[in-house]
Amino acid sequence: MGSRERKRAQRQKRKARTTARPEATANGGDAAADAAQSPIERGYAKAEQRNREAREALEPLHEDERPLVVTLGAAISALISISIVIGYAIGTEVSGEKPELVQALAPALLMGLMAWGMWRARYWAVLGFQTILFFLIAATAFGLALRELSAVQVIANLTLLAIAGAFFFYMVKAMARIQMPHRLPRD
Repeated sequence: MGSRERKRAQRQKRKARTTARPEATANGGDAAADAAQSPIERGYAKAEQRNREAREALEPLHEDERPLVVTLGAAISALISISIVIGYAIGTEVSGEKPELVQALAPALLMGLMAWGMWRARYWAVLGFQTILFFLIAATAFGLALRELSAVQVIANLTLLAIAGAFFFYMVKAMARIQMPHRLPRD
């Protein structure tokens, strides 16, 4: 039996144990102890049980595997890095002035390093990309709230929010799978 089938069988056994005893709860199944718990403690116990079940349901990545959203993030990071270098090389001006080499090189190297890290399915790179997504989402939301925009600008900003938000959301599960302690061998 392969490791994937073994893990699936273990999950099914755990699920069967929890469904076979409906009176069982997160604190061991003692109904009297449940009544003594405060609503906050019961809520925390239920949330912790859901978290445990979600962690158990995750399937580890195979060696050299990366989730699709991480691959897309790596490609986007690489394209941004390349566009910064090309923009500097052709003499693009920012606010009427050509930026210094360091001002162009630093973000290009950062995005390039992040692209490499995500291509290798590294947790730190995905976390860094999510941080950039968070700042992009926050800046776009504040821009929508605080500035007068045309209809086209509002639609463009809402589209950007939807895309960045979806990336952020799907990267959370990808990060959980990347962070798992063991990877499965290749099939």
